[in-house]
Amino acid sequence: MSKDASGLEIDPDDQPMPTGGWSEEILTLGDACVVPPRISALVQPAGVFYADGSYCPEAALWRKFRPITIEPERPKKVVETLEGRWLWGGVLWAHFGHFLVESSSRLWALPDVEEDIRGVLFMPKRPKVGKEVRGFQREYLSLFGTDLPIQVVDQPTCVEELVIPGQGFGLGKITVGTRKFRQAVHDRFATHVAPEGPDKIYISRSKLGLGKGGLLGEEKMEALLEAEGYEIFHPQEHSLTVQVARYKAAKHVIAADGSALHLFAMVGRPEQEVAMILRRSSGANNLLAKHVESFCKCNPVVIDGLRAEWVPEEGAKSNRLSFGELNHQIIGETLSSLGFIKGTGDWISLSEDERAVILEKKGLGGPDGFVEAKPKRKRNKMVS
Repeated sequence: MSKDASGLEIDPDDQPMPTGGWSEEILTLGDACVVPPRISALVQPAGVFYADGSYCPEAALWRKFRPITIEPERPKKVVETLEGRWLWGGVLWAHFGHFLVESSSRLWALPDVEEDIRGVLFMPKRPKVGKEVRGFQREYLSLFGTDLPIQVVDQPTCVEELVIPGQGFGLGKITVGTRKFRQAVHDRFATHVAPEGPDKIYISRSKLGLGKGGLLGEEKMEALLEAEGYEIFHPQEHSLTVQVARYKAAKHVIAADGSALHLFAMVGRPEQEVAMILRRSSGANNLLAKHVESFCKCNPVVIDGLRAEWVPEEGAKSNRLSFGELNHQIIGETLSSLGFIKGTGDWISLSEDERAVILEKKGLGGPDGFVEAKPKRKRNKMVS
């Protein structure tokens, strides 16, 4: 038994596991009480109670070794009610990547219950979002093979009957997914979407900006990849259906590590060649590669091609706000050795003058809150 940063005692053995256990079990609660979060934080008091007032730990969202929804105070009076039988979806994330990985984690139970439920019930991650449901969230459920409505509760609510599947997917050991979750994805997700697009694509982040984990020098790399016959694909400009069609069609996929690869992993195939270019030295990139490897049964190569990493001046360490600066020579040599590209003659690092121009355009190199850090070189590797 250990404690997390908040002092909460955590038993790591309770975490959802890909080998089964409660991750593949289904509970049904009558007169359940759903208590959404009241604060916006990573770890939030929020969750589900049985009719007798006891807390239901199987409804919590786990990330890695701890739950990030913890037992809340049970409200003395619950005014809101929801009639009928509902499937518990858990936390509804507005962040695309976390939605794909954490809001989808209980949908594996749909084949068992969809004939007699009214919809999928969530609570918001951020209280200020309220009951809002975004278009990509609805489209994702449609791709999962259901037209059931999404219901979001932003106030404590008594639910007549709540079906709670275990968490079959997420971040941590569970990233590889339970057998039942992977099977549901392979049987149902986007099976009606036909492949459409070129053989080679680069999944770009260059139009998202540095504030969302961009890459310095990415535009130059895109020009080099276009010369090798790659389509530069900006997923945020397309529907999920179009994204899936592109990912199904491609034989060679290169991508900056990020949320788009989580969607690719749900439709990818063993024969596809996948290369992931790291954006920073820390983060969930290894889990992302594990997701691709487990679901697609392929071995994505993870390329550490950073010349430098720009990190927040305060703390001066890699985190979700930092971003990488590419070493084009290392990336080109790696891609060439693996057969993704043919020539490497033009794959040379930015000159100091080119670098200075880019840094100036991006507003870096001065008192802007970011400092340059030289990352420790990792060995490029295949995930296995």
